[in-house]
Amino acid sequence: MLGQGLSDANMPASKSQTLRIRLGITSGLLSAATKRFLERPELPGLIPSHLVLLHQIVRATVPLMETACKEARRTSEDVVCHGLADYLVRFMEEERHHDEWILEDLESIGIGRAQILKSAPPPNVAALVGAQYYWILHHHPIALLGYTAMLESNAPSVLLIDRLQAQTGLPKSAFRTLRLHAVLDPDHQKQMDAFIDDLPLDARHETLIGVSAAHTGATFAYCMAGLRPWENAA
Repeated sequence: MLGQGLSDANMPASKSQTLRIRLGITSGLLSAATKRFLERPELPGLIPSHLVLLHQIVRATVPLMETACKEARRTSEDVVCHGLADYLVRFMEEERHHDEWILEDLESIGIGRAQILKSAPPPNVAALVGAQYYWILHHHPIALLGYTAMLESNAPSVLLIDRLQAQTGLPKSAFRTLRLHAVLDPDHQKQMDAFIDDLPLDARHETLIGVSAAHTGATFAYCMAGLRPWENAA
């Protein structure tokens, strides 16, 4: 048994394990921004602003996947692109309408969708999402895996959501979509890990996924740092 344990310890990390190690290293800025966000005294007023931020990001999820899928289908000789397109077709159906759910959550606390939709997303949101379009269209659509992996691996836990609800006094309806992601995202991460391990990725693919993940974590941290209480966020 001891020998078996030593053998397992010496086995090289899988591609998904390597990615998770990179995520842990590069998500420090986002973790720090989240900690500061949770410690702000005006937290109850920040939760609606945070939900609006999530809507601005999540509304781009399916369009990003559709763009990446279309671009991957254009490359007939790229085996990685073929696998990515098939994966995204399945995954995007699980992500469809999540932006609508967030709008409904905001409506439940008195913030109308017209008010949200007419507000221009800040530059950091454009940078967060826009970088993915650039990499997808002008380099390789595999970059989107880094974006997705970083966002899903930093979803709040059910325990944290319970704490936020108690701390802010907001109704349960405000946290509905967050709760769903707290439950669903760990399974999505496992599915993505299995998918990544099955893909014939080379060093260039893995580097791009890692760079995309690092950019996503840093830019999302800047988005979090820029949040203001909703009543002052006109």
